[in-house]
Amino acid sequence: MLNINRRDLKMKKVLLFTPGPVNLAENVRSSIGKKDICHREVEFDRLLISIETKLLQVFNVDTDDYRAVVITGSGTAANESILSSVVGNKHILILSNGEFGERLNKISKIHNKNTHFLPFPWGEGFDLKKVDDYLTKHQIDVVAMVHHETSSGMLNSLDDIGLLTKKHGATFVVDCVSSAGAEVIDMEKCNIAFISSSSSKAIGSYSGLSFVIGKTEEFEKLKDLPAKTMYLNLYTFYSFIKKYSQTPNTPAVHLFYALEQALSNIIDKGVDNYYEDLKDKANLLRQGILNLGLKFLIEQKNMCSILTTVCVPLNVNVSVLRKELRDKSIVIYEGKGCFQGKVFQVGNIGELSINEIEYFLSSLKEILNDFLLIGNNDLSAVEGIYINDECRIEDEMVRMEL
Repeated sequence: MLNINRRDLKMKKVLLFTPGPVNLAENVRSSIGKKDICHREVEFDRLLISIETKLLQVFNVDTDDYRAVVITGSGTAANESILSSVVGNKHILILSNGEFGERLNKISKIHNKNTHFLPFPWGEGFDLKKVDDYLTKHQIDVVAMVHHETSSGMLNSLDDIGLLTKKHGATFVVDCVSSAGAEVIDMEKCNIAFISSSSSKAIGSYSGLSFVIGKTEEFEKLKDLPAKTMYLNLYTFYSFIKKYSQTPNTPAVHLFYALEQALSNIIDKGVDNYYEDLKDKANLLRQGILNLGLKFLIEQKNMCSILTTVCVPLNVNVSVLRKELRDKSIVIYEGKGCFQGKVFQVGNIGELSINEIEYFLSSLKEILNDFLLIGNNDLSAVEGIYINDECRIEDEMVRMEL
């Protein structure tokens, strides 16, 4: 590792070691300065179709069988569009093992009177037997879950739940807001009808846009369902892009330019190469953290390629740690909910170089040494200061109100 600290390297930018928003490529940043166009003219038609084509290419789905719609709004807007549009008067089951699964439940309860909720402890995987039993005992028409639960960093299995939804004849919808563009998502294999995601995470663009990719036949099924929202009605977005190559409402045009450029960057690099680069950066980051003697909240095999959740020494104040890093132009996340004060989270997406990752690790070591007052700077030599069992949570904590 390079021996880099604040005195040696004057950072010219704030380094966003977060799961989004992210540091942007220069061509993405400059793309929003393109010429002004009217969203009801042919120039925007071409831009939107270009984005849809690139989205389907990045997600490796058949353009004859799938469509993509883009929504001006964050990833939550895409989730609300799906949850308010696909259920009708049927029954939906929300699977949850973290903050964002709980958010899906809150959204669904607003729009769907027949919302079922099956919670699991934060930071633990779904119990497939419990899910199977629930689907056996209840008439469930739609199942929804989060792929990458960023509150813990857990990457939930799409294959396993997809098999269960196929077995029980349920429509499967997935929040892929923080996994899309970082993990392979095989919609056909996993029986997924719709996925949602955002422009500002692994895709590497500005905040403010989200999108839904779905099977064309599933979009068509929405036509006869009662509308529960106007702005976020999913069938309306689909019908406008199908008939007019348009969005139903005024879009954030310059953000569309940026999204198109970010998608082009992924395609130009090669989608597989892009995924591998994220994995390499995650591995570098994680090994550096382990070398400091720190421990992770969950096993590495259960992590997504974009985020690492780290348990802190008992005598380290996470808020102070975060501020000390911020003073070095580094931004990280603190833990939420039952993990508050116990963990911090580090992302590795966006325009973060190897040198900047090593700068982060060097800065983290320097700050932890100040906390721990270790003369030999060997953090691994300190015993009994890490949260181990305390990082695990009790079942009742799942039901806490955020």
